[in-house]
Amino acid sequence: MAKDKMSEGNIRQKNKALILNAAKKEFVTYGFKGASIKRIAERANIARANIHYYFKDKTDLYQQLLSNIIEVWNTDYDTLNADHEPKAALSAYIRSKVMHSKNDPDASRIFASELIHGAPVLNEYLNSDFKVWLNNKVAVIEAWISQGLIDNVNPHHLLFLIWSSTQHYADFNVQVVAALNKDAMNDDDFEEVVASLTQIILKGCGIR
Repeated sequence: MAKDKMSEGNIRQKNKALILNAAKKEFVTYGFKGASIKRIAERANIARANIHYYFKDKTDLYQQLLSNIIEVWNTDYDTLNADHEPKAALSAYIRSKVMHSKNDPDASRIFASELIHGAPVLNEYLNSDFKVWLNNKVAVIEAWISQGLIDNVNPHHLLFLIWSSTQHYADFNVQVVAALNKDAMNDDDFEEVVASLTQIILKGCGIR
């Protein structure tokens, strides 16, 4: 019985992951309004009815996809803690954000599209959990400033700069590769992005 429940749980988890991955491709291609549950099912190679077994409707699927994206960003790609030395912490944060743009650009594009359209789904999050998370990171940067570890920069604008500069390579990749006269960015290109942004941002914070 326990094995059956575990097997059922694994199947459920696997199917939800397949659907969410397919939905990511669909939403980034067509946007929320143009996205189709039928095409998502075809992308995931599962019956359309199975999607409604896991998600109430397209809105529910979109909401859960956005929640998953945010959860990853706020955990796996978060090194800004008060007990970390700012040079190492900021360098790691910049690298992780650039690598996220490299490895999962669709997530960044979906998030950007949601905000560009006025954040109809994320509005509640932006005014609740997001502010708690942001205020915590601002407090970390303010602590570094008060200890004389970095220059007296505006913590909010420092974070905005990191987000915008790193996510640029996902959201505006078509423009980037055209400007660089490339068909696509390779591993060395992304390493150069990390090195350049790290140098510029750390120097701007007075970190040597």
